[in-house]
Amino acid sequence: MTLYPTEFSSHVVTALYIVNILFAFTVIFLERRNPTSTLAWILVLFLLPAAGAFFYILLSQNLTRKKMFQLRADEHQYYASLLSKEIEDLRTGKLTFNDPVIANYKDLIHLHQIQSKALFSQDNKVDVFIDGTEKFKELFKCIINAKEHVHILYFIVKRDSLGKQLITILTEKAREGVEVRLLVDALGNRLHSGDLEPLVQAGGKVVKFFPSFLSYINLQLNYRNHRKLVIIDGKIGFLGGFNVGNEYIGLKKSMGYWRDTHLKIKGTAVHDMQTRFLLDWRTASGEEILEFPKYYSKPDCTGNSGIQIVSSGPDSPQEEIKQGYIKMINSAKSKIYIQTPYFIPDESIQEALKIAALSGVDVRIMIPNRPDHIFVYWATSSFIGDLLHAGIRAFTYDHGFLHSKSIVVDEKISSVGTANFDIRSFKLNFEVNAFIYDLNISKKLHEAFLKDLEYSAEITLERYNNRSNIIKFKESISRLLTPVL
Repeated sequence: MTLYPTEFSSHVVTALYIVNILFAFTVIFLERRNPTSTLAWILVLFLLPAAGAFFYILLSQNLTRKKMFQLRADEHQYYASLLSKEIEDLRTGKLTFNDPVIANYKDLIHLHQIQSKALFSQDNKVDVFIDGTEKFKELFKCIINAKEHVHILYFIVKRDSLGKQLITILTEKAREGVEVRLLVDALGNRLHSGDLEPLVQAGGKVVKFFPSFLSYINLQLNYRNHRKLVIIDGKIGFLGGFNVGNEYIGLKKSMGYWRDTHLKIKGTAVHDMQTRFLLDWRTASGEEILEFPKYYSKPDCTGNSGIQIVSSGPDSPQEEIKQGYIKMINSAKSKIYIQTPYFIPDESIQEALKIAALSGVDVRIMIPNRPDHIFVYWATSSFIGDLLHAGIRAFTYDHGFLHSKSIVVDEKISSVGTANFDIRSFKLNFEVNAFIYDLNISKKLHEAFLKDLEYSAEITLERYNNRSNIIKFKESISRLLTPVL
């Protein structure tokens, strides 16, 4: 039987709608998403019958909230005993704070102990980096001086001069007999197998997180490992927003200067960063590392910064980092300063920020003035507009691209890490943040925000209301898609 073009097209459209109906059935009855996300997917599936199925395959993998990163029984018993003692000491007042002011945030510490199983340490020394060139200079120096092991996890490693420089340094350390483990997200990684071969031949180990079954195409855009961690000899840790690539040191003209925030940490908090890496490595590689103790060196440099390392991801329904953000916002008495490249908050974050502003707290949010993800950018603009009516002040960073993920409250507590203020970071990606209980570090982050204001323009309510109809249209379309971005 011969099908004419119009008849063939009719069959194709019918087939597409049948496929989309099956996907819609999956979204409603099997995945049991929240109603907003469910309605957004149904809208995409039926308004865009051809593209809807493709986007669903691309964006809608489901991990069924299973716990991916498991401690062994002996490891769990050890950490449970440490955590139990900390919780009891906090409850009974036996825990002595280096700074009495931090005692006012016992409830935030307790929240992370219960929800995130995050240990609290106060012997940490923290250096803040806001410039990529300085950060990578220090990182490479520390790696070159490594004696025992280098553990690295990045979301993105570019195939450019900075990425290749990192691989060259790691290869040399592997030849020296230093244990090198490099974990890269399979979607973010830009390096070719040939680029990594010298490192592997030298004895280094390289693993990709959540790889695709296809050789050159990864259709799994969700559930990416967005963490950036480096642990050296169990004594030095790096954590923050910088990935590895020339654009992060300001060498990509279209992005301009790259403004980010990263931490170098020495102290017991590095042990918690090490645990995070080893759990991710175990899950991605299948390697059973039995000699855990050798990766936990006694800190040789002590400071007085209190830190909790908090992780979150789609394998947990708790949204641990988001809960920490909300608790910080609710604790504010005078100031909340937020920097984020993507601002797509859920209702809980929106309401917390509005209530803070309406209560007299000076709430300021800084975002980039240019997009690197166009739909996310216009959605961000839309949500910023909502908050202006509550008295929140918003600014666009005009000196380049702002990628920093930080929040500072009352110049007393702060958080820096990989989690943006968006639904993707809260629900869909694996993230890690340092929650910092230190007035000096919080003051440095506060001052960095004020310095960035010199290169920023305020989004006043008048300016926002005078935006063009085209921008309003872009915002409206992008906002509809926020549950699936």
